Amino acid sequence: MNNLLYIVTPAEKQAEQLKSEYDLANHGLVNLRKVYWNLPGEALYEEAIFRNEGRIARSGSLVLNSGKHTARSAQDKYIVYETSTENNIWWGEYNRPMAEDKFAELYSRVQGYLQGRDLFVQDCFVGADEEYRLPVRIITELAWHSLFARNMFILPKSSEEYKYFVPEFTVMVASNFQAVPAIDGTRSSTVISLNFAQNMALIVDSAYSGEIKKSLFTVMNYLMPLEGVMSMHCSANTGPENDTALFFGLSGTGKTTLSADPERGLIGDDEHGWSDRGIFNYEGGCYAKVIRLSEESEPQIYATTRRFGTILENVIFDPVTRQIDLDDEEITENTRASYPLDFIENAVESKMGGHPKNIIFLTCDAQGVMPPIARLDPEQAMYHFISGYTSKVGGTEVGLGEEPEITFSACFGAPFMVHHPIVYAELLKRKIIRYEVKCWLVNTGWVGGPYGIGKRISIRHTRALLNAALEGKLEDVEYYTDPIFGFKVPKSCPGVPESVLYPASSWPSEEKYYDRYRQLASRFINNFRKYATVCPPELVQAGPDVTKIAN
Repeated sequence: MNNLLYIVTPAEKQAEQLKSEYDLANHGLVNLRKVYWNLPGEALYEEAIFRNEGRIARSGSLVLNSGKHTARSAQDKYIVYETSTENNIWWGEYNRPMAEDKFAELYSRVQGYLQGRDLFVQDCFVGADEEYRLPVRIITELAWHSLFARNMFILPKSSEEYKYFVPEFTVMVASNFQAVPAIDGTRSSTVISLNFAQNMALIVDSAYSGEIKKSLFTVMNYLMPLEGVMSMHCSANTGPENDTALFFGLSGTGKTTLSADPERGLIGDDEHGWSDRGIFNYEGGCYAKVIRLSEESEPQIYATTRRFGTILENVIFDPVTRQIDLDDEEITENTRASYPLDFIENAVESKMGGHPKNIIFLTCDAQGVMPPIARLDPEQAMYHFISGYTSKVGGTEVGLGEEPEITFSACFGAPFMVHHPIVYAELLKRKIIRYEVKCWLVNTGWVGGPYGIGKRISIRHTRALLNAALEGKLEDVEYYTDPIFGFKVPKSCPGVPESVLYPASSWPSEEKYYDRYRQLASRFINNFRKYATVCPPELVQAGPDVTKIAN
């Protein structure tokens, strides 16, 4: 906010109560009007309302609109090309290089733009395990972005910690500043750029809060493997016997929904590390999709949308009654709720768990041909991990419409992976073998035909299959071998009709089913060719065999 009239804001007198001695001058930010340091949620509500950033819904949640960007701008993400990291980066579609001088010039103009303005700072940590914890500073123009950071990351526990806090990585969000492509060498006026030499991420011309979250996830994906820690785009929960389970998957596949199980403790819903000590959450909160959220099917997440402290991003609400409408997609399909993890009743306070006993790869198969659950051997698990097959749904990236789009996203999160996928795959395989982890492929997509013909599999059936797998009830049932992929599919499962376990039987024509299955298998094979040169032969052979379809 450019407070030219120097109007006193609601929290101005408390703005420096939790100020760090390592101030913003260390980031080259000077001549600012006012810096609001580590304000609590209540004060940030007041500041956001005072600045006309959002409105309070009847239930107490804060409703915000992120403006022109309602999803991640994946094509505008860059990594600064410099000598200390250049040989470790998986350069290409998701990690585009930016010259050091271009970053410096852009940041210099941002520094000038911010002079005379108000800024908000949150000092916090990424990583629940203190051995691998990263101190981060998030500097924003908008008060609600500061609340988002406070919801999503792990907070210091005392005023003393705040006073002596020194960040090891900084995220600067100048959401109203625009880059100039002709000067900055960028694709558009929006830029998300990570500079590992300067330990800084710069986000300009985007108010979509997911950019903050995913920038720090990208940072951890770079740093953790260098310390032998597996960095994962997954949710995690744990059962009564400390039987941790991991759920890998892209947005829209059910990571958040399926891990929020009232019978199991929630470790986290999206981003985790796996060290020799076990699993630990990177975050302190959740960022859940809420479009068409059902109180009946997802009661815990639904309840968070009716709580003070929750941010509802791009959710429609009635300005007169202040009632929210989770079914309205007028702004975007990618409506979101940001809330602290402890808003979920059975959240694990430590945000840590033991070594997993089960790993679930979630795929939203819009072709309607994949079985609802399959058991994978270690090589098959690696093949599907590197492939990362799913269907993008609901506008989670700029330019994505309502209809699902087939995609292969390496490691179930290619846009956030900095090293080559084989680095993460080999780390994961070593841990799977060492800790004897069972691996499953679960389809949360369509049955009875592709999108537009079939229907999405019942969440009740998916939960029944998952519960059976996690509770060991699929250990003694009979399996059949999938004719295309070679993985094992259970012939029966408590609470699930047999017709669901045989996807071909739910199609109007078995011939059409196998024709579509052959097409999908060919897409797998073509996609994997780009990794085959760095993968051992047994891993390549763990994929589908289209010659078996004729039989």
